[in-house]
Amino acid sequence: MTDMTQLTVMLRERVYKRLDEANDTDTFNDVSDEELIGLINEEMHPVCREKMLSVVKRESLRDNVFYSIRGLDVLECMLSDDSITEIMVNGPGDIFIEKSGRMEKSDLKFESRKRLEDTAERIASRSNRIVNTRSPILDTRLENGSRVNIVLPPVAINGPVITIRKFYDNPLTIDDLLSMGSISREAADFLQDAVRARYNIFISGGTGSGKTTFLNILSEFIPVDERVVTIEDSAELKLHNVENLIRLEARGANTEDKNAVRIRDLIKTSLRMRPDRIIVGEVRADEAIDMLQAYNTGHDGSLSTGHANSASDMMTRLETMVLMGMDMPVTAVRDQIGAALDIVVHLGRIRDKSRKVLEISEVRGVENGRVRLEPLFRFKEKGEKNGIVIGSLERTDAELENKGKFEAAGIGLQKV
Repeated sequence: MTDMTQLTVMLRERVYKRLDEANDTDTFNDVSDEELIGLINEEMHPVCREKMLSVVKRESLRDNVFYSIRGLDVLECMLSDDSITEIMVNGPGDIFIEKSGRMEKSDLKFESRKRLEDTAERIASRSNRIVNTRSPILDTRLENGSRVNIVLPPVAINGPVITIRKFYDNPLTIDDLLSMGSISREAADFLQDAVRARYNIFISGGTGSGKTTFLNILSEFIPVDERVVTIEDSAELKLHNVENLIRLEARGANTEDKNAVRIRDLIKTSLRMRPDRIIVGEVRADEAIDMLQAYNTGHDGSLSTGHANSASDMMTRLETMVLMGMDMPVTAVRDQIGAALDIVVHLGRIRDKSRKVLEISEVRGVENGRVRLEPLFRFKEKGEKNGIVIGSLERTDAELENKGKFEAAGIGLQKV
């Protein structure tokens, strides 16, 4: 262990001893954060004077002790760093982070496997969940909405694995995407009008391409007077401009493999809530059936996301997901998809690690036995400079065929 780690362990034990000496079993739970920090400072004072620690090291030591007692140990400083978007713990000694779009190994480590296990259990307890050797896999979230996946031994061979996908406290806006070059102004204006005009929009992309973030951004264009239901495996969406909002979250089965509440159940019950729009955070399996049926039964303007390598691959995946839960002719499935969806937005991470809108396509029904997509915007690469890809999302020659919803909404577009 490093000197700072050894000091952290020593001071933490001294603080625990002080609390034990109070001879009150409720002392630890009742003590406030301010009181705990005061107690840490008292124990730190002689140590810092003896070791002649700088002010910066004193503050770091105090934070380390506090977080190891009450927070999430070494994860806390990474969670507070807005430049870090993903945290990957591959055991007590291997922590990787995604920072500014690039993967790197962190210098931070857990002092022991036991401390990492305690942190995993603490994360689970904060959401009233359990993770242990009997139930070694857990999907949950932190108080700030960050998504967490935990896998414990014996499933995880190298020790407990914790993966945290962070979300911004202040969500990105369309202007942020414009400034980052992730989308063009013309495409942004088109999507804003499409949301207002109640087109059904599906967002596809690979892992880490920014689907949830983009879905959040599009939801900001929903008129404030509409009733919206969001349905997610793990609640991540943050809709700030919708007042009449219902948030539903799926629930896994208990230890007896009972009482699960699936995405399918939530979509079905949402139809009885008089929603203007339904937002399904991500479609992964046979809930695709219920999503398509909801989109086809008067809930225009709904949004959803799914994993795929391209917009056309997403259509094929939707077919597969529907067939996972229902025995019906493939032609009927394709007809459902062609009728339900209006626009497909495909996102991706290109080789310089930046996230881009790669394609915006119109769904034009079924043609020659396949769901037909007509690209309206495509990302065109124009070169590379200092490792940065130069390119932009550009309009194609195709025009939007289904203009009925724009006309019904009284939105006039020059070229769509």
